[in-house]
This record gives sequence, C-alpha cells and structure tokens, in this order.
Amino acid sequence: MIDRTGLAEFLRRRRESLQPEDVGLPRGQRRRTTGLRREEVAVLCHMSTDYYARLERQTGPQPSEQMIAAIAQGIHLSLDERDHLFRLAGHSPPARGVDSEHISPGLLRVLDRLHDTPAEVVTELGETLRQTPLGVALAGDLTGFRGPARSIGYRWFTDADTRERYAPEDHAFLSRMFVSGLRGVAALRGPDSRAAHYAELLLDQSEEFRHLWQDHEIGVRPREVKNFVHPEVGALELHCQTLLDPNQSHQLIVYTAIAGSESYEKLRLLSVVGSQALR
Repeated sequence: MIDRTGLAEFLRRRRESLQPEDVGLPRGQRRRTTGLRREEVAVLCHMSTDYYARLERQTGPQPSEQMIAAIAQGIHLSLDERDHLFRLAGHSPPARGVDSEHISPGLLRVLDRLHDTPAEVVTELGETLRQTPLGVALAGDLTGFRGPARSIGYRWFTDADTRERYAPEDHAFLSRMFVSGLRGVAALRGPDSRAAHYAELLLDQSEEFRHLWQDHEIGVRPREVKNFVHPEVGALELHCQTLLDPNQSHQLIVYTAIAGSESYEKLRLLSVVGSQALR
C-alpha cells in the first residue's frame, strides 16, 4: 500500500538536498529555491511538472513501477534509497545485481559533467542506459531499443545499420570481439542468463555468429582507438577510456580525440551543431 505522506516527504527532502550542479543542470541567476525546483526534477525524471508536484502534495495517483524507477534515477538515488522509494510507493523493489539498470549516483555525477564529450553508460551486455548529448550526436540515440536489440552485440549481427557507424576495416575484429564478449558473460552468468539467451537467438539468426561461436575464442578486448564513421562529418578516430562500477557491472565509456587532430575538430563541430541539426 502506498504511503503518500512518507513518499511526499521523502521526495521533497531529496529534492531540497540537491543542487543543480549535482545533476548536471545550470544554476542560473537569481536562484532563491533551496535545492532543485519541482520543474527541474520533472525534466530529470521525464514527466510533467504537474504530475510530480501532485506526488509531493499527496494528491496524485499511485505511481507505476516505471515512474518510480524514472524518479529514482532522475534524482540520483542510491540503491538503498531507490528501494525505500519503491516501498513508499507501494511496490516491491527491483532485483539488484548484474541485471540492475539503476545507474549509481557516482557514475551519474561523472557523466553529467561531460558536457563537451561523447560518453555513455552501458551494461555488460552492451545495452546503453544513458548518453551525453554529444554521445547521441556521435552514435545516435541508443537508449530507445527494446528487447535483445538493446545490446549492440545483438544488433551487430541482426541489423545492418549498426555497422554503418564503424569503419569497414574494423568490422571483422568487432565481430570477433562481440562474440568473445558474449561467450565470456554467458559463461560467467550461467545457462539461464540473458547472455545465454542472446547467444541462442544469434545462433539461430546469424550465420556469421554461428561460424565465430564455433571458434570458442575468448578474451578479445576492445581496442583503445575506435574508428567511427559519422553520416555528416565522416571518419573520426577516437580514444576510448572506460570507468567500471564493480557493484553494478556498468561501464562509463568516454570517447576523446587528440587535441589539434582532424577528429578533434570534427567533435567540436558536432558539439556546436548538435545531434538534431545533423539528423
């Protein structure tokens, strides 16, 4: 059963404890509000200001599990705080562990500060959970896929459009890398895991995957340099750095170019015109 008073008070206290810079928002001038404004939280949580305000006023409907998950991520709750929020809303908390998609506050704080850098948070199966705006400009919006297609390793063998963003000379290596990575995760997580399920699907759908799977290759690691092909600015040579969250099995991947290089100038162009103008 929903605890409307507890839910409202918890949300209000968490909102008032956050500053704009804590969640990647500009502070602006003439700011008198203690913490974040309701409209700012609504934007972070992808909901209307009226809906969020009604939760704090104890007049709204019982929020769905999807809505509570969005709020927990939007206001950067820890796992313990997320679970508490679910219980206040009258829901059982989602399972923790390797399948959790709740990004830790620490990883989000780093991501929020990468305004001028392509970056993304991904799961161990290559499912993109969040991107910076420049990350979207570089690779497209990767967060809207559903089902197995959320995994770039799955899309690599089932959707030809996925390969268009990568240099053709790297395709063979990337195929080996995705197969090796999926084999490693499937062995680590067991035969009932999503990784094992994805492998079964690909064995049925892709001849290339079946051929590479038979090699039992393991340990093919991503290269430090990735060669992208952007539909508007062309080839980019980007260095890839990874920050691992060991508790969530999430990775923050950051793409940078050598200062003064052609790729550096192309990234600057992308940051100016943005993903919308280049679509």
